[in-house]
Amino acid sequence: MSKFEKNWKPQNGGQSFGQKTKEAVKGQQPIKPQIQKATSQLQQEVHRLDGAMNRLKQREQAIFKKTVNAVQQHDEMTSKAYSNELAEVRKMAKIVTQSKIALEQITVRLQTVTDLGDFTATLAPAIGVIRSIRSTLGTTMPDAQSALGDIGASLNSIMVDVGGLTGTSFFTPESSEEAEKIMAEAAAVAEKRMSDSFPEIPSASNESVYSS
Repeated sequence: MSKFEKNWKPQNGGQSFGQKTKEAVKGQQPIKPQIQKATSQLQQEVHRLDGAMNRLKQREQAIFKKTVNAVQQHDEMTSKAYSNELAEVRKMAKIVTQSKIALEQITVRLQTVTDLGDFTATLAPAIGVIRSIRSTLGTTMPDAQSALGDIGASLNSIMVDVGGLTGTSFFTPESSEEAEKIMAEAAAVAEKRMSDSFPEIPSASNESVYSS
């Protein structure tokens, strides 16, 4: 039994937790449509992050060209300013990429839960990931932050509904090992994508690379 399952406290005997949860998901109660709605909302946020990433790439390319030009002209002050700006844009690009990858992961898991009813291994970490992403995005993407808050609230509501249907009570921890693992894996993939996509930031030490 996972540590999340241990947070469920059955109030009556009879059917197993898994049996009751599957019935709650697949039965006449509106649990499955709620999960499908949350999944659709998550997919919209993935698209939103895609759009943000495209804009960041365009901005990165423009600043990169300016940085190269300043380095070639031996304008140290200007090149340093552009290099700092470039580093900030790439930092945000990494955050957006990590967030997108993590949301894709929990979206796939939520799509699976409608079939398997494995709530304890899916919903709790999904809520934790959403909390983490909202915190990571900060005030840079207020629209996404607000939407993710609504999705998190919906998933919490589903937890409550399942508890009522299955005769169980559930406590969602502030953080979870599985949520942290998902975020760590997403960060590693984001780091790899960044290194593959963006060249080294121009500076006087590597000026020869950009000289014509």
